[in-house]
Amino acid sequence: YLVLIQLFLGNSCRFIAKPCAINLGIQDSGPHRAQPNAILEKVFTSITKSPDGKRLEGLSKQLDWDVRKIQRWFRHRRNQDKPTTLTKFCESMWRFTFYFSIFFYGIRFLWTAPWFWDTRQCWYNYPFQPLTSRLYYYYILELAFYWSLMFSQFTDIKRKDFLIMFVHHLATIGLITFSYMNNMVRVGTLVLCLHDASDFLLEAAKLANYAKYQRLCDAFFMLFGVVFIVTRLGIYPFWILNTTLFESWELIGPYPSWWLFNGLLVTLQVLHVIWSYLIIRTASKALVRGKVSKDDRSDVESSSEEEDVTSNSTKGIFSTSSNGSNRLNGHVAGGQWTGE
Repeated sequence: YLVLIQLFLGNSCRFIAKPCAINLGIQDSGPHRAQPNAILEKVFTSITKSPDGKRLEGLSKQLDWDVRKIQRWFRHRRNQDKPTTLTKFCESMWRFTFYFSIFFYGIRFLWTAPWFWDTRQCWYNYPFQPLTSRLYYYYILELAFYWSLMFSQFTDIKRKDFLIMFVHHLATIGLITFSYMNNMVRVGTLVLCLHDASDFLLEAAKLANYAKYQRLCDAFFMLFGVVFIVTRLGIYPFWILNTTLFESWELIGPYPSWWLFNGLLVTLQVLHVIWSYLIIRTASKALVRGKVSKDDRSDVESSSEEEDVTSNSTKGIFSTSSNGSNRLNGHVAGGQWTGE
């Protein structure tokens, strides 16, 4: 399943996402390339990508270049390795496709499941509960997808919240695997469906941002924020954690793996609180200032011209740099686009 998902992702980027991006006017053009220079290139690749003042002065004397020009060269060289807007659009496109599809598959499957309406059904006759084919495929697809994210995060666009997402993927894979091995799949499906509820909205906001549909982007992001906070800070602790911590204790009693299972669930809740804070901070900035001047999580640096002139930010939740390129390549603008 992991191989099939990787093939699906690769083909969707090549045959679906890329043509869509081109039709929306998104060009496959990278940032301004640095002027070829053997000395600076050697410093960049072997010593440091961000030289300090002392090294800059030494390079200035060696090359007879102005310090400002050298700083600009290093900025261009760093940006040269950054992904293009087209690349980011394709990445968000395949994630949106999967999250959207798996969420509505889960809703359709769980709508007729008794434990969707009564969480105590998750523990009746445990662990002797049948594993239906629909439940099996739902679980395996989710597990394969998160394994693909675990591997691809080392080759995809680099984020500043890499460590948080790494912990998240580990916790998610651990939960899916552990709940499957212990036949806790009923409550596991509830956790999976709940987490998928907001993810496709986040990717939709990013797609609109890359296509420069600012109002649509803002609307999707605000909707994502509301759904995220309601599901992760409301439904998750009072519905999911309530049944795993209290109802399961009452109906089947605690056992050794019970502590590990709930420990992983509580770890996810801690991450939910952190991400909710970032989302609320971003929304607050947008409401108070009418704009967010910079995406704190973005790895794309400002263009060199921003040193000489004041850049104008686009109003709304997301902003663009002065050369028109998208600053947003993370999950939460202005406060880290952290998505699941």
